[in-house]
Amino acid sequence: MNILVLPPFTEAQRRVLEAGAPGSAFTYTSPANATDEQISSADAIVGNLPPERLAVARRVRLLQLNSAGYDAYAAPGIVPEGCALASAVGAYGQAVAEHLYAMVLMLMKHLDGYRDDQRDHVWGERGAVTTMAGARVLVLGAGDIGRHFARLAQAHGARVVGVRRHAGAVPEGFEHIYTMDELPGLLPQADVIASFLPSTPATRGIVDKAFLTRCKRGAYFANGGRGDLVVQADLAEALERGQLAGAALDVTVPEPLPTDDPLWDAPNLLITPHVAGGFHLHTVLDNIARIAAENLRRLGAGEPIINAV
Repeated sequence: MNILVLPPFTEAQRRVLEAGAPGSAFTYTSPANATDEQISSADAIVGNLPPERLAVARRVRLLQLNSAGYDAYAAPGIVPEGCALASAVGAYGQAVAEHLYAMVLMLMKHLDGYRDDQRDHVWGERGAVTTMAGARVLVLGAGDIGRHFARLAQAHGARVVGVRRHAGAVPEGFEHIYTMDELPGLLPQADVIASFLPSTPATRGIVDKAFLTRCKRGAYFANGGRGDLVVQADLAEALERGQLAGAALDVTVPEPLPTDDPLWDAPNLLITPHVAGGFHLHTVLDNIARIAAENLRRLGAGEPIINAV
């Protein structure tokens, strides 16, 4: 089996990957440097090859993405007929959750303001701070990232509940799981709201003026899911009038956020440029190698793949 590998795996991660398909020929390159010949001869591709380049992938039977999202590959005709498509759901939970959790703590302790004071050479106090201990935390999306965030908050003494489409079993870190229909009644109780929801017709624009007005005054909001969940003008207005004590965004619409967008100047807002995931934390590539190895093993054995989309 010829396997084309695009992520920048370390030698140790390559060994994990290759253990999933002993005896196969592995070619390591990057999306920018992959040749048409390499793509056309591949039985499996690991990584996010630009969708338009899949037209020459005549033999491919598995496209294992290195991303949890797969929107760019969802349109009919993008993935060749007979090719299984798998995402990397489960690879980013720790990285994204830790990043957003750190942003929320930064806001709760006014560390963003003290950093500004340091730059301005100002020695002063910024008043009372808040804590996760005893806080009521509402997590929107109880998947891999949401579960990691819940465990972090619970470890610091927070009481955590989650929301997802179907209630089902309660994962570790949560006290209770509610459905999306119950969300409006939960907002007034939450001190921290962290969203890791995907972009769907039901979630786009869900964080709007009505949503934010229902929130407890002085709550914190964080979004590490998709930027189009938030009506950004409504979020800025909620921050300006003090409805929210702070907000943390790793995703926006559009990306990059234009330099003249008023969101940059909203008070008590932290923005990072969609970097919570990526390959910044080494565990992400560890996890992708593990997921890809398992799917290569399953492909060779004729078994159903995991994370199929």
